[in-house]
Amino acid sequence: MMKKDKTHPFRLGLVSMPWSIFNRPSIQLAALKAYLDQNSSVATTLFHPYLAAAAAIGTESYHYLAKNSWAGEALYSPLLFPEQSKAAEQLFNESCREETALRQLNFGDTSQALDQDLDTWLSSVDFESFDLFGFSICFNQLLSSLTAAARIKKRCPNLSIVIGGSGCVDRIGLSFLHHFPQIDYVINGEGEEALKELCDFLVDSGQTRELPEQILTSKTAGEIHGVCAGIADLNTLPAPDYSPYFQEMRQTFSGQPFIPVLPLEFSRGCWWNKCTFCNLNLQWRGYRWKKAETMLSEVLQQSTRHQCLDFCFTDNALPPRETNTFFQTLAQEKKDYDFFAEVRVITDPDIPALYRQGGLSTVQVGIESLSSSLLKKMDKGTSSIENIAAMRQSAEAGMCLDGNLITEFPGSSEKEVEETLQNLDFVLPFSPLSSASFFLGHGSPVAKDPRSYGIKAVTQHAKNRKLFPPELLRGLEMLIKDYRGDRILQRRRWQPVQEKIRRWQDFHEQRKSLLPPLCYRDGGNFLIIRQERLSGSTLQHRLQGISRKIYLFCRRIRSIKEIRQAFATVSDTALLNFLQDLTSKKLLYSEVDHYLALAIKQPA
Repeated sequence: MMKKDKTHPFRLGLVSMPWSIFNRPSIQLAALKAYLDQNSSVATTLFHPYLAAAAAIGTESYHYLAKNSWAGEALYSPLLFPEQSKAAEQLFNESCREETALRQLNFGDTSQALDQDLDTWLSSVDFESFDLFGFSICFNQLLSSLTAAARIKKRCPNLSIVIGGSGCVDRIGLSFLHHFPQIDYVINGEGEEALKELCDFLVDSGQTRELPEQILTSKTAGEIHGVCAGIADLNTLPAPDYSPYFQEMRQTFSGQPFIPVLPLEFSRGCWWNKCTFCNLNLQWRGYRWKKAETMLSEVLQQSTRHQCLDFCFTDNALPPRETNTFFQTLAQEKKDYDFFAEVRVITDPDIPALYRQGGLSTVQVGIESLSSSLLKKMDKGTSSIENIAAMRQSAEAGMCLDGNLITEFPGSSEKEVEETLQNLDFVLPFSPLSSASFFLGHGSPVAKDPRSYGIKAVTQHAKNRKLFPPELLRGLEMLIKDYRGDRILQRRRWQPVQEKIRRWQDFHEQRKSLLPPLCYRDGGNFLIIRQERLSGSTLQHRLQGISRKIYLFCRRIRSIKEIRQAFATVSDTALLNFLQDLTSKKLLYSEVDHYLALAIKQPA
């Protein structure tokens, strides 16, 4: 290969394929462009063909397919593997069965529309003018990216193609290199510095430079020694460049009112990083975060530049101290920002209230379980009462809480299922969680030590068998795996929990009142508590004098020792009888001599 003419910028194309959420720009592409644009030797062009795909099949259908990873992948499977068409259609129909908005979609018509849309996009790009083309592959973008890469390689065989992202990290990416000839390089981990090194390597034609071992090639074999170290200080990074997305968005949805949600990155990794089921941190090395003032400046810059007020944090867990400062500052500014974020459990009622004042309207909290014993197996670092406190405090702050209850966790016991069933009665007033059956993720602690969780064998996931030819799948390392162990037992054991969660969801869907299901009004020396029930009439409770004070004292988790000290004039017998009575009425939750009042203050 001849040495590239260094008088011209190195031309890099970066693309994000379906099923990236269509009303959000790709933060991966935007962050890479902003970083590389600091060096004039690389000219980076971004492509967001998922916008055109959304226009081709309808934004509502696209929205629900982006949330349904198996259905979305199934639509692209026949475009790469025609022999999988029948099996992929079966998977598609199975995956869409429980989603009303997708039931009417015809598999063949939708797949054909995506096929035509992809070819239209490919015809619009002059691939011969690029020196390197890269795909950001995150969850449910694999088959669309592999399909596009294969067609680009056919059109332009000499164009090098690189992939990176959470969907191709570690041995997953290496297996893709060895089985998909359309891929030349895989960046294993963070992309900014590694992608710049790859560009420099290609400019040099490999004559004086060597690739770091974290950039994988078809020659890579054996063990992979960790991911790219990445950016040590995130505060040095420029703000992501979303301008190309907005340009494409205006062209694709010309004349339509369209206000996107802008992604933000406060941190990388997870400061807890111990959950046994989790594999979300494979691409990160260590936990790093930005200062509050850096994040505040970025929000102001993006809001002003793009006239947007809606943001979502992409973090696995926000950095607590800096986050407190961030939202406290925004609360004082009184701007109408709206944020979504994923947070660790917060039990202090003052913190969610502060976050809400700063614009945090929706949180995804890692609840995962309402059994303290199971939480310990998951190494969540929380207990049932702490999880329930997080649900209560979010509700009182007026924040929407999203979260999952993991069912069918390998090795979970009948006692843990029973504890979950009992505790579901106490969380009835709060926003219902979703039921999420356990899946085995590559690189998670469970996957690394399966026998400790009763897993006898790790296998390819049954749904991937419908997407990939069997002879190919045998050599692939996939992000989601299957296993043999106690699955049938766990599925039967957890069925009552899943049914109870459905009743919980139905209760909230069918409610007529605008008031919270369990709330109180404070009369100064008495409380009136309003309590809706799953069945039966709404109850009213009155707590007077010291009873009122004890209940309000338990708005945050209190130990029996703390309660005794605060209300020393109350006899031990009377105190315990009072707490036990409120617990039996589901007005109070108790766990190992700790108590939490469940009713929230009725909004004004």
